[in-house]
Amino acid sequence: MLPSDCPISPLPRSAMLYCEIYAEVKPGLFSSEAKSQSSDRTMDLGLAEDHFSRPVDSFVASDIEQLKQAIEECKRLILELPEHSEKQKDTVVKLIHLRLKLQELKDPEEDEPNLRILLEHRFSKEKSKSVKQTCDKCSAIIWGLIQTWYTCTGCYYRCHSKCMNLITKPCVRSKVSHQSEYELNICPETGLDKQDYRCAECRTPVSLRGVPSEARQCDYTGQYYCSSCHWNDTGIIPARVIHNWEFEPRKVCRSSMRYLTLMISRPVLKLREINPLLFNFVEELVEIRKLRQDILLMKPYFITCKEAMEARLLLQLQDRQHFVENDDMYSLQDLIDISSGRLSCSLTEIHTTFAKHIKLDCERCQAKGFVCELCKEGDVLFPFDSHTSVCHDCSAVFHRDCYYDNSTTCPRCTRMTERKQDLPDEQDVGS
Repeated sequence: MLPSDCPISPLPRSAMLYCEIYAEVKPGLFSSEAKSQSSDRTMDLGLAEDHFSRPVDSFVASDIEQLKQAIEECKRLILELPEHSEKQKDTVVKLIHLRLKLQELKDPEEDEPNLRILLEHRFSKEKSKSVKQTCDKCSAIIWGLIQTWYTCTGCYYRCHSKCMNLITKPCVRSKVSHQSEYELNICPETGLDKQDYRCAECRTPVSLRGVPSEARQCDYTGQYYCSSCHWNDTGIIPARVIHNWEFEPRKVCRSSMRYLTLMISRPVLKLREINPLLFNFVEELVEIRKLRQDILLMKPYFITCKEAMEARLLLQLQDRQHFVENDDMYSLQDLIDISSGRLSCSLTEIHTTFAKHIKLDCERCQAKGFVCELCKEGDVLFPFDSHTSVCHDCSAVFHRDCYYDNSTTCPRCTRMTERKQDLPDEQDVGS
């Protein structure tokens, strides 16, 4: 084994290359058949040339070929030199220098554009050098210190610069834009034979026995994928949540994982149409629906109140804008937060803040309250109060007990009807 005190620390990017080179020469270092020669053997690795500073003119192919020859000679010599000798250490350092220079010649960072568009991906060149990532194309580690890499700003697909031209998967965000709806059948498996025993995405031959490649099932699509397209990532499956109220993460392929990640905050689930019985079994859903209905009743007060607009009260729901637009659409994140109890706490707090503004803090909003015309008693009423009922025709507010005990029609509706009947008579008199 190479000693830990090998003098490579001054090199700014050599640590990871050292591991890679060590992996290449390790079998030879421990092989009993390794050649042993005199430690004073002279060598010529082509290091006399200045390979570590960029010349004025552009590099030609001969520069790369010379470096490759020097690298091979250096690797051969490491195997021949005595283990743990000083010359072996020096040769490893020289090999690291040569490999670094070859990488710079093959993939110069300054020649790489900052933005590249491919298959609807918008790839942005990453500047981070210390973050360890994995290439989504070749499944190899991205060494930020010595390799240029890109990330799609839409779906967060990551890859080496050298892998860019090999990408065949379009950006998942385009699918989200054109197909904003979930697969609502639980793991709709069609069978590996229907896929012709090939990966559903890249068409690589797969089998359940792992020969030539292991077939891995995606719990979201129900299809089978190869290990390059399915990394055993896990995600919450919308169909299992809606039909079984189950939130256990299941294994999904890479494209499904990205799709679910981008879709998680989109309000595309209309529960009352997909599974209305869910409200009979999940009490938290009933509570959230009532809070959302109250907030929709509060909204007209805020959009006509100057103080509320200046305080930007409705922006407290900016992360869930659909809550101020309707009361029946949910996102997958909403359902996850309902299950954990987080949404109930936060929405109750916002509901209390809104009600306090209307009923206590703002005189203008207080003036828009109602007095029960059936009993003409009690405090000022608002449509979102728990003990009130609202007329479906004229939106007048009454005490709930008064409204259901009253056998006559709504007094306000009666007045409006009489007023409309009197209007033609006044027009006739005027003519």
